[in-house]
Amino acid sequence: MDGYKGFLGLLVSSLLVGFLSVIFTLIWVLHYREGLGWDGTALEFNWHPVLMVTGFVFIQGIAIIVYRLPWTWKCSKLLMKSIHAGLHTIATILVIIALVSVFDFHNALNIPNMYSLHSWVGLTVVILYILQLLLGVFIFLLPWAPLSLRALVMPMHVYSGLLIFGTVIAAVLMGVTEKLFFALNSSGYNKFPPEGVFTNTLGLLMVLYGALIFWIVTRPQWQRPKEPNSVLLQPNGGAQEGAGGLTVNFSNVDAPDSKLNHEASAKKRNFTADEVGQRST
Repeated sequence: MDGYKGFLGLLVSSLLVGFLSVIFTLIWVLHYREGLGWDGTALEFNWHPVLMVTGFVFIQGIAIIVYRLPWTWKCSKLLMKSIHAGLHTIATILVIIALVSVFDFHNALNIPNMYSLHSWVGLTVVILYILQLLLGVFIFLLPWAPLSLRALVMPMHVYSGLLIFGTVIAAVLMGVTEKLFFALNSSGYNKFPPEGVFTNTLGLLMVLYGALIFWIVTRPQWQRPKEPNSVLLQPNGGAQEGAGGLTVNFSNVDAPDSKLNHEASAKKRNFTADEVGQRST
């Protein structure tokens, strides 16, 4: 891997910042917001930010960069896809619990649901995230989809995954700000109370975490290398494609080993024949 030390430094930094974001969220709800519970009160609502930051931000970020870990490159692609999908599934479960907690809290106190921009963006991105997970499982994890479909969907899967991740961070920031406006209405958010300063710092940590994840996943030199028994898949038979700094390598799209080996052998024979012909002229 090119720039291994740089990658390792960024990886450790991102994990540290993401973990600090979770810790800051716990400190916020335990120290400033009276703790956690499941009784329809504000204590139940406090599960919402904790689970959202833990699952939708921290774990989702890890799931996005799991393919970039060089010590996993000797693992089978099927195993890595299973880990990738498993992490996203864990995040989804935490997100669903977080949604239940906030709706329970609102309904118990007769607070209207789904009226704020935060709730609109948040629920939209949750639905898109679940759809992204289901499509990923059925197209890339299960051996049903043809190779041409996988090659066609792959760039959209990568782009939508990063778009969802960035939108999640934006939605969480909106939610944190909304909560502070409600919670600090009497003490004055504009007077820089300790809770406001602390929670604003939490927001900056999440932005930094997102930036580090985006940087790691968009460096082509840190991409999982092409597997020996794989073929380069392109919808139009062209070269490897990339959008901006993000290079999408369709050679990582799995296929049954027998088919891949057959196609790879055929390409090798054709190449050898062409090479011999060129050398003979």
